[in-house]
Amino acid sequence: MFSHKNSYFSKMNASNEVSIIGGGLAGLTAAIDLLNRNFKVVVFEKNEYPKHKVCGEFISNEVLPYLENLGLNIDSLQPTHIFKTELSTHSGKTIKAKLPLGGFGVSRYRLDYYLSKKVLDLGGKIIVDNVQTIDYLEDNFTITTQTDQIFQSKVVLGAFGKRSNLDIELKRKFIQQKSPWLGVKAHYSGDFPNDIVGLHNFKGGYCGVSKVENNAINICYLVQFESFKKYKNITDFQENVLYQNKNLEKILKESKMIFDNPLTISQISFEDKPKIENHILMLGDSAGLIHPLCGNGMAMAIHSAKIASELVGDFLNNKISRVNLEASYTSIWNKTFKNRLKFGKFLSKLLLNPYLSKVTMNLLLVFPFLLPIIIKKTHGNPI
Repeated sequence: MFSHKNSYFSKMNASNEVSIIGGGLAGLTAAIDLLNRNFKVVVFEKNEYPKHKVCGEFISNEVLPYLENLGLNIDSLQPTHIFKTELSTHSGKTIKAKLPLGGFGVSRYRLDYYLSKKVLDLGGKIIVDNVQTIDYLEDNFTITTQTDQIFQSKVVLGAFGKRSNLDIELKRKFIQQKSPWLGVKAHYSGDFPNDIVGLHNFKGGYCGVSKVENNAINICYLVQFESFKKYKNITDFQENVLYQNKNLEKILKESKMIFDNPLTISQISFEDKPKIENHILMLGDSAGLIHPLCGNGMAMAIHSAKIASELVGDFLNNKISRVNLEASYTSIWNKTFKNRLKFGKFLSKLLLNPYLSKVTMNLLLVFPFLLPIIIKKTHGNPI
């Protein structure tokens, strides 16, 4: 573990500096990319590493070429290699298929820690502090933290995740509306194949199951709060609702939780989010969140970091203006991800409706070749 609360000077050279708010997957990847381009980078992260996060922890292989190009050795993290998927309905009907590109499983605990060390190795800075305000004036940003440190920067990237106090500070529209979704995640020990990512539906939500390093099973589910609040606690909810899907009942009954308690996150919003707020480029979940059933949120976060880093590099090298930077980022982001998010919302509505889910599964059982085609709709090509 490490802390850098006082490890940086209070005012930075605004002509060539990048500040990244949020040290998750998107923020750390962008930091590594920009450091490789020889820019000075500071990352603000409110928590120390390593830490667990509510996350499906499956990453599509579409981003592997990019990660390798950044000098990252993912195999050193001992990930699982996943090439198959299985899908089941509330009733437990199951269909299996090959993943078109495959993927790998690694915990955010290990991956984010590895990426944070890479940032430091490349000469980047990590400030463990809460960012309170971000002000833009005369083509520069001023960032104030909870401990009253003040920083200046030419570019700011917003990578502060699904929901943050900064969303309130920036008066983002989605944060003013209540969201019905709750996320629950824990690691388990038990018998589960290394090469499969499962998606199992239950009344009011769906659950992802896959292996990560150290033979741990990551079980992460998304549920509508109205369905969850009828029960006293997570155990009661799982036994009364998740167990209705016999696949989930078998997995949970035959596994033992490694965590002391499950991690939870509430008010997860899948509403549209502007890609630019007060001239800040939004990355990862800060720019838009795909339904976890698509199993591609982590790859999208990494890809968004690549898009932003390339454009920021052009901007800081005076190849494009800030207007072009912001317009190009929004355009490329929408072209790359907008249809994936729309299809993810469509799939969510389909699978959460008992009748439509049953019809869809019956169709897939007759025509199993359709499942890889559906998966491709939410995944991209290698980058």
